[in-house]
Amino acid sequence: MKRVYVYQNRTQDVGKLVALEETKDFITHLCALFRRPIDSIRLYTVNGCEINDLRLIRDEEKIYLCSGSETDDCDECKVENSLENRLKKLIIEDEESPTENSASSDWITLNVGGRHFTTSRSTLLAKEPSSMLARMFAYTNNNMYLMSPSARDETGAYLIDRSPEYFEPILNYLRHGEVILDKHVNPKGVLEEASFYGIESMIPELQQLVEDYKSNTGRKEVLTRMDVVRAIILTPTSSELRFQGVDMSGADLSRLDLRNINFKYACLSNCNLTGANLSHCCLERADLSHANLEGAQLLGVKALCANMEGANLKGSNMEDPLGSRAVMEGVNLKGANLEGSNMAGVNLRVATLKNANLRNCDLRTAVLAGADLEYCDLSGSDLHDANLRGANLKDTAFELMLTPLHMSQTIR
Repeated sequence: MKRVYVYQNRTQDVGKLVALEETKDFITHLCALFRRPIDSIRLYTVNGCEINDLRLIRDEEKIYLCSGSETDDCDECKVENSLENRLKKLIIEDEESPTENSASSDWITLNVGGRHFTTSRSTLLAKEPSSMLARMFAYTNNNMYLMSPSARDETGAYLIDRSPEYFEPILNYLRHGEVILDKHVNPKGVLEEASFYGIESMIPELQQLVEDYKSNTGRKEVLTRMDVVRAIILTPTSSELRFQGVDMSGADLSRLDLRNINFKYACLSNCNLTGANLSHCCLERADLSHANLEGAQLLGVKALCANMEGANLKGSNMEDPLGSRAVMEGVNLKGANLEGSNMAGVNLRVATLKNANLRNCDLRTAVLAGADLEYCDLSGSDLHDANLRGANLKDTAFELMLTPLHMSQTIR
C-alpha cells in the first residue's frame, strides 16, 4: 500500500495523507475528503502534469486535485485559499514578534566574505523588517523562510559574498541602533553595503559621514609614536627614512633612535623627544617649538632655520667626537632652555637666542657670529675660541665665565 500527500491545489500548504489502492475507491475517497463531485476530480503531479493512470503514482508523492490554471475556476479552492491566506498572515505576524525565549535561542551564523558573524534572528528582523536580511530569515507558517537564504559552508553558516569589514558596523547598528565606525573604516564602503542589504534607516547618517570624510581627506593626519616606530622597523638600514612635511605635533618620541631621518619641514611642536637620538638628522626649517629635547643626542644635526622657540634642550649633546659639527644657522631659539648642554663647535651663525638660558654650556669654538644673544644668560659657560663677531650681547649675563672672553671685533 502506498501513502500519498493530497492537496486541494498547488497553492496550498496543508493537505491530507491518503492511502492509495489501485481501485476506483481511491477517487471516491478523495471526493468524500475534499467534498468534490466525482466528475471534477483530476489529479496533477508537482510539475503540473495530469495523472491518467493511478499506477504511475509513487509512494510518498505529492499530488494536487487542481492545476494552477484551474484554481481560479474552483469555488472550493477560492474559499480554502482565502482562509489559508488569513491564517498565513496571522502566523507570520506572530513569528515577527517572537517571545523572549525563542529570541534568545534562535541563533543564526553568517559567513560574510570568509568571516563568521553570529547573531539572533530577532536582531535581523526587529530594526529593519523589510531589509534583505530580515526577509532571508523571517519564517512563514510552514517554518520556511520568506526569501530563500544562500548556500551554507561546511560549518552550516549562511554564505554571503560581501565585505566583512563593512558588514560589522551594519550588524552592530541592527543590535543597538547606533552608527559606530572604527578609525580606519571608510563610511562610503559601509554606505554601499547598507544600500545592498536594504538598511534604509542607516543610510542618511552614513551619507553625512561620507560628506564629513570627504571634507577631511585633504587635512594632514598627525602621526603617533606607533606610526613612527612601525616606519623605522619596516625601513631597511640602507634606505633613507623621510618624514618631510609630516605632522607629528605632540607625539611621544622619547628615547627613540631617530638617527639620519629626514625631518625637513616637519611639524614636531610640543613633541616629547627626551633622550631621543637625533644625530645627523635633517631638521631644516622644521617646527620644534616648545618641544622637549632634554638629554637628546644632536650630533652633526642639520637644523638650518629651524624653529625651536621655547624648546627645552637642557643637557643635550651636540659635540661629535668624529668632528662633524651641528649646523643650527639661523635657528630660532628664543626663550629656549639649553642649560648644561654640550654645544662645542656648533654653528649658531645669525641665530636668535634672545632670552635663552645658556648657563653652564660648553660653547668652545662655537660660531655665534651675528647671533642675537640679547638678555641671554651665559653664566658659567665655556666660550673658549668662540666666534662672537657681530653678535648682539645687549644685557647678556657673563657671570662666572670659565675662560676670558676675547673679541676680535666690537660687540654690538
